[in-house]
Amino acid sequence: MAFERAFDGGFGVETDVRDYCGELVISHDVPQAGAMPFREFLSIYRRYPSAGTLAVNIKADGLQSRVKAELAEHSVTDYFVFDMSVPDTLGYVRDGIRFFTRVSELEKTPALYEDAAGVWLDMFFSEWADVQAMSAFLQDGKDLCIVSPELHGRDYHAFWQMLKVSGIDEKAGCMICTDEPGKAARYFG
Repeated sequence: MAFERAFDGGFGVETDVRDYCGELVISHDVPQAGAMPFREFLSIYRRYPSAGTLAVNIKADGLQSRVKAELAEHSVTDYFVFDMSVPDTLGYVRDGIRFFTRVSELEKTPALYEDAAGVWLDMFFSEWADVQAMSAFLQDGKDLCIVSPELHGRDYHAFWQMLKVSGIDEKAGCMICTDEPGKAARYFG
């Protein structure tokens, strides 16, 4: 129901994908029987043509061919995968799967930046990223998905205000990953 509500509202979703007994499933933790199959998730997504971008967090190595096949089978083109190990990411590059590289306080140099379609900008401990850094990614032709502070237990109001005042929120290719999509839609317009 949560996926349907999000897609019906025109939002995208960030979700985790793992394999369970040879099948791709939606699961943040080690999957168990009954986990939603990835193909079912994609079928729900396809029922909502105005749904936003899918951010597919890859939680296991070696899923490239299955992820690519299921995205193709469901004609999903507005997506990116991210969070794979660097060696595993090479398979996504090889297979032409749209991926984002991560930048954070812990990963200051983005891996495989030239091949990446975008940047997953995370701020685990503080709002360290400034508008200049964000703008540089966009100027390089990269999409940018900014992880909102509340996802790491911090207040988001001042950070959102900085994004709005700077105008970065209006730049093409800029997205925000938030637990407050309705509030973000109203705030950023």
